[in-house]
Amino acid sequence: MRFAAVVPLVATLLSAGSIELGRWARSQSFLQYLERSGLPKELYYSLDGEEKELVSELRAGVPYYTLLDDNGSIEQVLIPINEELQIHIFRGGKGYGIDLIPIDYTKREERLLISLDGPPYSEILNTTGNIRLAHEFVQAFKRSLDFTHSIRKGDRLAILYDQKYRLGQLFGMPVVKVAMVEMRGRRHYVFNYKGRYYNEQGREMDRFLLKRPIHGARITSRFTLRRWHPVLHRWRAHLGVDFGARRGTPVRSAGDGRVIFAGRKGGYGNVVIIAHKEGYKTLYAHLSRFRKGIRKGRYVRQGEVIGYVGSTGLSTGPHLHFGLYKNNRPINPLRVVRIARSRLYGKELRRFKKMVRRYKREIEKLLAQGETAHRIEKIKLVSYIGGENGEKRTD
Repeated sequence: MRFAAVVPLVATLLSAGSIELGRWARSQSFLQYLERSGLPKELYYSLDGEEKELVSELRAGVPYYTLLDDNGSIEQVLIPINEELQIHIFRGGKGYGIDLIPIDYTKREERLLISLDGPPYSEILNTTGNIRLAHEFVQAFKRSLDFTHSIRKGDRLAILYDQKYRLGQLFGMPVVKVAMVEMRGRRHYVFNYKGRYYNEQGREMDRFLLKRPIHGARITSRFTLRRWHPVLHRWRAHLGVDFGARRGTPVRSAGDGRVIFAGRKGGYGNVVIIAHKEGYKTLYAHLSRFRKGIRKGRYVRQGEVIGYVGSTGLSTGPHLHFGLYKNNRPINPLRVVRIARSRLYGKELRRFKKMVRRYKREIEKLLAQGETAHRIEKIKLVSYIGGENGEKRTD
């Protein structure tokens, strides 16, 4: 039986007897977690097929919260599946219930200016404590600059970015809108435009491209981190793209890389996971079988057959579930696959140039301060009101 979650989560968190912060254990299944926590296994079996697939996406190290009453018994558990949806386990009048609900978070527009005394990575980390921001900054410039020997004391960097916070803690990946590093008096910029990094001329900084794993196959389900299902009246997510194809259709690697997993994986059935350069990984699920020789450690080329379409795991018919991840964060495969140009043209370039002018003015204002600063410009609370429409509220 499914329960309806009606308790306001923020208020419950503040009034809870105690809150425990945990980290999802490596190789731990959701069933194992329920058993170890003394929670009924029926919570897992009450999930439908798509939801069981989602809980198999839980990653090692993900922080989750357990709310305990004054007697130390579990009242609620909040376990993020991605940056938008979380598993919500809660105690009701008839026992425990489970649902997938959106994550309440605060989004802050932040600005960072640092006068460098060492490598940008360590300077950003020391100033903000945000390891993901430090990593993203270095990755943004990876194609164009070498910080190893080029940085001198007194050089500066500036970043405008959005960062989510959950219960006062850093949450999810920062979205760097513009980053600048000044080296020996010369300023170098990268700009985020529709999820990709470009220089001032509109040339793409990261040219890593993927091909579709099945040529010409029809798309039967698209990627979404959070969607309110109008019929089921539930929050859903689909962390990949489904391609409908006949059983036995060859599945090809979307890019060069190394196989890091080939085997059974929960509701995904037979799965191959390939690690690519620049922190990308691709996942191929529901395969009927693997191509001979495809195993962990094998290096594959783009377009090489790795398996064949099937319906293993939780599947209603033959299809390929194709997932794409950047630094273990699910992203839309179609958005990346469709980008096949190394620079912007026409209307897209004009829009980009307008954005560049606006961001450069903001960087100039930040540089005019002339000192190290880490400021929050705006705070935006993003929360959700329960109910059939799943209304989103921003304050």
